[in-house]
Amino acid sequence: MPRYTMLVDMRRCNGCYACFMACRDEFCGNDHLPYSVAQPHSGHFWMRIVERERGTYPKVKTAYFKIPCMHCDDAPCVNRHPEQVYKRADGIVLVDPVKARGNKEILDSCPYNAIFWNDERGVAQKCTLCAHLLDDGWKQPRCVEVCPNRALLFGDHDDPESEVAKRLAEEKGEVLHPEYGLQGGVWYLNLPRRFIAGSLVFGDNDKCAGGVSVTLNGQSGENGAARTMSNGFGDFEFEGLSKDKTYVVRVAHPGYRQREIKVTTKADTYLGDIFLERE
Repeated sequence: MPRYTMLVDMRRCNGCYACFMACRDEFCGNDHLPYSVAQPHSGHFWMRIVERERGTYPKVKTAYFKIPCMHCDDAPCVNRHPEQVYKRADGIVLVDPVKARGNKEILDSCPYNAIFWNDERGVAQKCTLCAHLLDDGWKQPRCVEVCPNRALLFGDHDDPESEVAKRLAEEKGEVLHPEYGLQGGVWYLNLPRRFIAGSLVFGDNDKCAGGVSVTLNGQSGENGAARTMSNGFGDFEFEGLSKDKTYVVRVAHPGYRQREIKVTTKADTYLGDIFLERE
């Protein structure tokens, strides 16, 4: 029996909403009994996408958080309403569209707010991971199928040959809101953390300082250093940094004075133009 897992690679998502539209196409106006009744045309977000802006002008980035039902291992909805919500052996959590009719309290059991109420049908609903398609031989849900950047992957967590299992073994997979203690069937790669960025300029000619070595040293208990080179526009960036930590940005280039800038990551930081002066 597989243990189905959806893997979300945050760096690959560009907010195209193809996954959201595919979910609507599959479920709006379509009953898929005994898995689900039709999703309403408004008010439901079984694949919810939350846009979060990071940084400040002119260095602004947007992260797109895909938040479906997490199909939790120890699902609160199942624990509180075991006669109406159930977890299958393959890990998929389903709301019984007949037994759960009339029970709006099911919505309150989900800390991710991933369960929605269908006023017309009088039932709680959510992402089913397209269980009706998987049981019919499909290899992946519709949202995964349509993702143009492969920001969504799907497979058997317990199969070491599956791409999902390989990626989770190679990279650091995380769950959203680990403080909930509800590890389940949706994992994330490259969740956004703090970044430090800047632009280098040669002070003697005001040209973009490309090809300059930039080092980031961590303080506050962090060891080691990260290194990068500024691009042709003089821009550099360090991503994936810890919150509320102090770092030292060191800029070094032959013939120019070394620059050191101390930064505490209370927020994403853009240092602006950094001018390099001749020795």
